[in-house]
Amino acid sequence: MAQERSRFLVETAWLAEHLTDPQLRIVDMRGYVRAVEHDGVQDAVYIGAPEEYAQEHIPGAVYVDWSKDIVDLDSEVEAQVAPPARFVEAMERVGIGDEHLVVAYDTHPTSQFATRLWWALNYYGHERVVVLNGGLAKWKRENRELVSTVPAYPPATFTARVRPQLRAEAQEVLRLIGNADVTLVDARDSGQYSGRVIRGKGRPGHIPGALNIPREELIDPETGTFRSNEELASIFAAAQVSPEQRVVAYCNGGVAATTVLFSLAMLGYPRLTNYDGSWNEWGHRQDLPAEI
Repeated sequence: MAQERSRFLVETAWLAEHLTDPQLRIVDMRGYVRAVEHDGVQDAVYIGAPEEYAQEHIPGAVYVDWSKDIVDLDSEVEAQVAPPARFVEAMERVGIGDEHLVVAYDTHPTSQFATRLWWALNYYGHERVVVLNGGLAKWKRENRELVSTVPAYPPATFTARVRPQLRAEAQEVLRLIGNADVTLVDARDSGQYSGRVIRGKGRPGHIPGALNIPREELIDPETGTFRSNEELASIFAAAQVSPEQRVVAYCNGGVAATTVLFSLAMLGYPRLTNYDGSWNEWGHRQDLPAEI
């Protein structure tokens, strides 16, 4: 059932050999969720890292700010994917067109900002996108080339073709609770899932019936790369996440959830959905059920 892994992940050695490929667009997705916890309450700020990109990046890479460029700045819920026109503008501005293979990387331990771009591009119908396994950290450990020059690419045409099945809203998730054909996966850490830790002014706990698979479990802690397909399959099988079911993943802002969805996609799970609003929305709405 597993897909060809190279459809989703590329290795640093491969990228080093293809840096000058005109069909390639390398995207630096560096950024942070700055979280500070006091007495079980966690405050988080979403920020990009353009200054780090300006200092050094992989040759040919452009920068996309996960917290500003590809989000809906008009939404009341933080970090929602940008509407079509804004997303198209963001892609075309950095030279990404329909014909390009996008290689995304970041410095997050779980590559969650790179996988966020992977998911967002797929949501808008662009399937030619892969993630650099191990991200910039692995690239630097191997002493590969870094530059500070910003590339200039010719104008590109990006066509947005929305795939609505890849993104769920709150009311749809509410209807799916208890559905035997659906598995809800919470990608947050166990503290937030259990209610021991509360994010901001939201409620404690999780969506009723959701399983907890923290996205950190999907990464090899020694190498910082994604676990093998065999290891990933074992993790999801142990949690009873079945490929016959539709899987809806969420986190706080629909970002960490994409690491789970990305891992499932590599295993060939066919029905994968991101609840984009995630706990940023669900945790603040008193009309939606929560459990601890």
